[in-house]
Amino acid sequence: MQTDFYRIKRLPPYIFEEVNRLKAQARARGDDIIDFGMGNPDMPTPKHIVDKLVETARDPRSNRYSASRGIKGLRKAYVAYYQRRFGVTLDADSEVIAALGSKEGFANLAQAITAPGDVVLVPNPAYPIHAFGFILAGAAIRHVPATSPEEYLSRLGNAVRHSVPSPVALVVNYPSNPTAQVVGLDFYKEVVAFAKKHEIWVLSDLAYADVYFDDANPPPSILQIDGAKDIAIEFQSLSKTYAMPGWRMGFAAGNKHLIGALGRIKSYLDYGAYTPIQVAAAAALNGPQDCVAEIRAIYKSRRDVLVDSMQRAGWNIPAPTASMFAWAPVPEQYRERGSMEFAKQLLVHAKVAVSPGIGFGEYGEGFVRVALVENEHRIRQAARNVKKFLSLRTNEPAILEAAK
Repeated sequence: MQTDFYRIKRLPPYIFEEVNRLKAQARARGDDIIDFGMGNPDMPTPKHIVDKLVETARDPRSNRYSASRGIKGLRKAYVAYYQRRFGVTLDADSEVIAALGSKEGFANLAQAITAPGDVVLVPNPAYPIHAFGFILAGAAIRHVPATSPEEYLSRLGNAVRHSVPSPVALVVNYPSNPTAQVVGLDFYKEVVAFAKKHEIWVLSDLAYADVYFDDANPPPSILQIDGAKDIAIEFQSLSKTYAMPGWRMGFAAGNKHLIGALGRIKSYLDYGAYTPIQVAAAAALNGPQDCVAEIRAIYKSRRDVLVDSMQRAGWNIPAPTASMFAWAPVPEQYRERGSMEFAKQLLVHAKVAVSPGIGFGEYGEGFVRVALVENEHRIRQAARNVKKFLSLRTNEPAILEAAK
């Protein structure tokens, strides 16, 4: 019987597995691991959202199958959000769709719009689903260096010229996971013009739209650009904005043909999120937004403590202006060993878990991603551990062996 399945063969070994294995072993020994590895919000979901979930769940009618595209009230709430936040007008029936988190929506859209052999332009480094959603769909990925937004823009033309067949889509993700970089409307103007010139769809991941630390410059949407809806779709998530990661509630907005294609795929695969979750998500979007500002303030405070305490420990980490991540250069003394080895050593000797940059693509090498998912006390403790770790004579073979 065949066990060498085609799509599984296209997936490389999970790059974070070795760090996860060491983390599990350490916890099994009773070690207290300060875990900055996964972007898993640790704050409680605001009470009024939970209350709406509970209230709706008590209605027996809400336990039936829901709507795959999202209940009408939720889609209207998404439309109101885009008008309020970006000044963008959307049609609730044709230009908005609910998703089981932005990750599911992204992967299902890849299934909908690509065929085996199609070429897709993906930034590198990038959140893994940006590439692997298309790989699972059978597409071919052309990785475009994206150590900065400017580099990504400058490399797109070369990527198109040297791709056969011509690319069908490109991905943008700002605020970026993992780099935390942000862009302005001028960036999106260039992307839209480029995509129209080359007849390429644009998939924008805006999951961190409302986690930003410069109040004067909140991250914009590509849909603010004139004509963007001709070629673009944008994914968002409630996971970070409202501390709702386990609820699996996201949405997509934009081009009606892409929204329709995603809806067609979803109609075969799911009946939508549990109706009380959708009702509670609408309550989150329509209700008081002071909770969003409070969550944002917590991330900002954690960012400041991380940057300050790690600098005192001897590790200079640039302060991100958005997202729940810091993109931290591997300290000079570990640079040649690479981000994976540094992450392993940090876990073994400092009891601190981070994500190695190589896990986000080859151009992520030399960095680690630090998620702001521990409280300030834990962050300071991590810094004390890191300071001790960096003071070790790390070239000694015995120390290297301990990380294996």
